[in-house]
Amino acid sequence: MYPFSTRPELRGRFGMVASTHWLASATGMSVLERGGNAFDAAVAAGFTLQVVEPHLNGPAGEVPIIFHASGATPTVICGQGPAPAAATPEAFAGLERVPGSGVLPACVPGAFDAWMLLLRDHGTMEVRDVLEHAIGYARNGYPLMPQIVEKIAALEPVFREWWPGSAALYLPGGTVPRADSFLANPALADTYQRVVHEAERAARTREGRIDAARRVWREGFVAEEILGFLRSPVPDGSGEHHQALLDGADLAGWSASYEDTVSLEYEGLTVHKTGPWGQGPVFLQQLRLAEALGTKELEVTSAEFAHRVVEAAKLAFADREAWYGDPRFVDVPLPELLSPAYAEQRASLVGEAASLELRPGAPDGRTPHLPELRLVGSGGPGPDTIGEPTVDRAGEQRGDTCHLDVVDAHGNMVSATPSGGWLASSPVIPALGFPLGTRGQMFWLDRRSPSVVGPGRRPRTTLTPTLVTRGDEAVLALGTPGGDQQDQWSLTYFLRLVHGDMNLQEAIDAPMFHTNAFPGSFHPREVAPGELVVESRAGEEVIDELRRRGHRVVVSGPWSLGRLSAVSRDPESGVLRAAANPRGAQGYAVGR
Repeated sequence: MYPFSTRPELRGRFGMVASTHWLASATGMSVLERGGNAFDAAVAAGFTLQVVEPHLNGPAGEVPIIFHASGATPTVICGQGPAPAAATPEAFAGLERVPGSGVLPACVPGAFDAWMLLLRDHGTMEVRDVLEHAIGYARNGYPLMPQIVEKIAALEPVFREWWPGSAALYLPGGTVPRADSFLANPALADTYQRVVHEAERAARTREGRIDAARRVWREGFVAEEILGFLRSPVPDGSGEHHQALLDGADLAGWSASYEDTVSLEYEGLTVHKTGPWGQGPVFLQQLRLAEALGTKELEVTSAEFAHRVVEAAKLAFADREAWYGDPRFVDVPLPELLSPAYAEQRASLVGEAASLELRPGAPDGRTPHLPELRLVGSGGPGPDTIGEPTVDRAGEQRGDTCHLDVVDAHGNMVSATPSGGWLASSPVIPALGFPLGTRGQMFWLDRRSPSVVGPGRRPRTTLTPTLVTRGDEAVLALGTPGGDQQDQWSLTYFLRLVHGDMNLQEAIDAPMFHTNAFPGSFHPREVAPGELVVESRAGEEVIDELRRRGHRVVVSGPWSLGRLSAVSRDPESGVLRAAANPRGAQGYAVGR
């Protein structure tokens, strides 16, 4: 049955852009056509995503970026803002979890500064150039997808009763907009237009104007409007009012930064991820386990392949819960977690039957920590339509995140996963046209946890772009939205590319799967032991075999899991390739 392709894999030598929305991909390609490089294109596409996918990301969100400048080494830009100085466990007294909506879980907005840092140091264009498309779509309107309308409809009561700024923007004329209509955001257009004007008045050089824009964001009128909005308690999605912890010193005192990637050699390739302040290293742990379990010998759409990959994921994600946190504050034993010896030891736990346990390891003989678990069906709140907009346990989209990949003819490559600050997170700040994010909900309140909330700490996010090199050249960038599923779907995709007879598009189109057998990163932090979600297109034979092995299989829709995109470059021929996900009918790749 496979390989099978819904679309052609794109090929060319000029440039390629792939993302979760066709307008962002078109924006990136427009920038390349006008002489910009991959970094200019990625920044412009990233700002466009903030406008056209407001249910998935926004200006006050965050973005991890992995990029490779031709002739240099892969590097991470951390666009994850930290917790406010006042964010201690005591600040959440009386709560079992950090809330999933409202302003109490707001961290420092990180996306704007991260994109501007990439533009200043590696791009060639001006602030005006990279914001032009986003301003245009915000001013003149963008086409609404059914997913956005469904989210607005679900939140209509909250908007009407508690969030008037959101109601004014997302209920034009007092009603839920139609899926075939266009929606404008004039306040956001004004915000970015004012950033451009103030930056251009403040400096004479390109770099100076970009730095001026960054100052305007964290200390100028944008910061002032945020702080004015937060002066009084603000209602969350349930109507409960909270005083935000975020203040002016938090906003002014943080800026995006460069970091080394965490990397692993596999089959002649080097896979690069973020540090353990994100879940990126869990991809690498799974890769080590896949190697130890011999998955390279298996047919990549078989039940045996899915079984071994899922059992490896259970072990790696158990380690994520036990050990990952901001390495500036926590001693994360990454060298041991990523070692072949540790992988061999952990692989010995995998048998023919599905495990129903959460089994973190003990690297260097340390005792692992696990949080108090909330089993699915054990009471408490269910999936929260006003909290983190991710996918539900069966893989259906409740919202999500975004992703983009760009490569140019010079070999520059970018992979980025913007998220946060969605329309479902907290009330829109009327003067700015966007809400704050709720990334703080990913912290634990248990002081024993490596990802406990604390001043200046980065929440351990699920945002996880991937960049792959061969020798000194970037050869592949990929990623997907999907919360805890991101590094499962991406890992399966990567293994299918390396070991299956599939091109970029065929591997995206192949039936996908994931497990929910570890604590979720989002409120209410549930775990479903043994649960394995599989697209129905996997076929009855595969599904029956997985059930026979003891997996608690949930059959999802035929095109429901993952929103992968990817670009690649062959250093020898200079041929560029790209592909994007057909699921959801909005992700596209463009290039020539």
